Amino acid sequence: MNTKIFINLPVADLPRSVSFFQALGYTHNPQFTDDAAACIVISDQIHVMALTHAKFREFTSKTICDTSKSTEVLLCLSCESRAKVDELVSKAISAGGSKYAEPKDYGFMYQHRFQDPDGHQWELIHMNAMPAA
Repeated sequence: MNTKIFINLPVADLPRSVSFFQALGYTHNPQFTDDAAACIVISDQIHVMALTHAKFREFTSKTICDTSKSTEVLLCLSCESRAKVDELVSKAISAGGSKYAEPKDYGFMYQHRFQDPDGHQWELIHMNAMPAA
């Protein structure tokens, strides 16, 4: 059985969030979308559920993180190439996100990061095959 992951993120402006992720090339699944939630398909196994703050509060009694002051999670996605990493960061910035760190090249891994319009931090990586030991 393939396990799917649904990343639930509180968002201030649901249509803005849908537009942001579509600008990165991800698809919107209207089957799991209403006026309080939107499903964004990252891959067959990864989905982002963008939830209004009111909807998000239905799932937890904890306070929603103020992403201008705190980080609740670092979300990391792998890409097929270094160029794709840079392309997605560029698209994220053009769509209303922001870069929060310079790219890093660790030799075996390249990493670049952005924040979405709600301040959620995303890392994009490309990893080379590790040499055999």
